[in-house]
Amino acid sequence: MPRLTGPDFIAIQTEDLHAAKAFYGDRLGLPVLQETPESMVFDSKPAPFAVRKPLVDLDAAQGRLGWGVALWFGCDDADALHEELKAAGIAIAFPPKDGPFGRYFAFRDPFGYTITVHTA
Repeated sequence: MPRLTGPDFIAIQTEDLHAAKAFYGDRLGLPVLQETPESMVFDSKPAPFAVRKPLVDLDAAQGRLGWGVALWFGCDDADALHEELKAAGIAIAFPPKDGPFGRYFAFRDPFGYTITVHTA
């Protein structure tokens, strides 16, 4: 019987790909793998992460982007990244705490998505 093997590609949607590149590439350090007029793909591990132009009406979803979906990113030091983002004025959803995958916290990206980071 065919079955899933696990996440292979993750993407979120926004109108502003330049802001996505600045935030995820420059601020968070994800290298750009591919850039097109419709998307920005980052070389994240174990699965590539992309930000693409919307396929849905994002205005109708305002305030609920990613509702019910958990996006977790590994990091070499979640506590240090939390302090850096907090100092830069990035909205923190909740501060670092211990969890099933080690230290973790969550922030809100410039587009309204909540992103969880854990020390991998």
